[in-house]
Amino acid sequence: MIRNPRCADAARERGDPLAATAVSARRWLLIEHLGPWAYDAFSGAGIAPDVCERIVSAVRATRTRLLMVRRHGRSVPSANRAWAVVDTESGGVQWGGWQADHDLLAAADLLTSDVGLYPPVPAPVAPLLLVCTHGRHDTCCAIRGRPLAAVLSARWPESTWECSHVGGDRFAPNLVVLPDGTYYGNLDADLAVGVVEAHLAGTVSTEHLRGFAHQPPVVQAAVMAALERFGPAGARAAVCRRIERLDEDVWRVHLVGSGALPMTVEATVTRRRREAALLTCHAHQPSGAWSYDVEDLQAGDL
Repeated sequence: MIRNPRCADAARERGDPLAATAVSARRWLLIEHLGPWAYDAFSGAGIAPDVCERIVSAVRATRTRLLMVRRHGRSVPSANRAWAVVDTESGGVQWGGWQADHDLLAAADLLTSDVGLYPPVPAPVAPLLLVCTHGRHDTCCAIRGRPLAAVLSARWPESTWECSHVGGDRFAPNLVVLPDGTYYGNLDADLAVGVVEAHLAGTVSTEHLRGFAHQPPVVQAAVMAALERFGPAGARAAVCRRIERLDEDVWRVHLVGSGALPMTVEATVTRRRREAALLTCHAHQPSGAWSYDVEDLQAGDL
């Protein structure tokens, strides 16, 4: 039997670009579950069917990313488990607890309302560091993700969680920082503490940046180019003001900058289909991922 090469090894050999590969999500639902996680971690968790149905309906209606989470290492099973709803756009986070499956209905109700997620003056919240270690979904996520989770857990034990599939297996190890929704990839354990310390201090590492979950890919590409050219700067230093579609695969993105970035930045972004490849460890057929290339970048004033 011929096995596929490890997808993360192959992606690094090909030089697959990280830019603009963050999965789009407006909100996040995190459910603590020790596992073991099935390929589909939520549906395989043994939660009551009627509760699953309500949660899936709420997730689909609100552009929410659903993740199972757990602490690194061999945790002792507990009847008291946590859930959290995170709103990437506002920065709001609300925690709850569950013992019985039907306790999770409170999370579904919160997802479909705005209560508690939009405080008049948002208070700073502790960051969440989510490391994908979902080995049943992709082997690379476990092999590369667990060492990353170990390092971050040692440095930030209350903030760090292992999580289920976040997308982009070939960029393992993957880290998602919430509530701002920043995706980092190829973040090997020996580099991780420095990258996260810089992020928490307000500087994004563009070398490992995949993008931001609250932005579509074309905007992610423009923002990343602006950060590389004019930074260093933080995750929210560039805000999209307008997108113009110039052709089927060409856009002009207008950004408003703050901090180290110019007051305005215009980027011309072209989408291209890359050569087909096996993009996951379990892929049966090659497929071509999109790349978003910034052809022109101009700074200006308001």
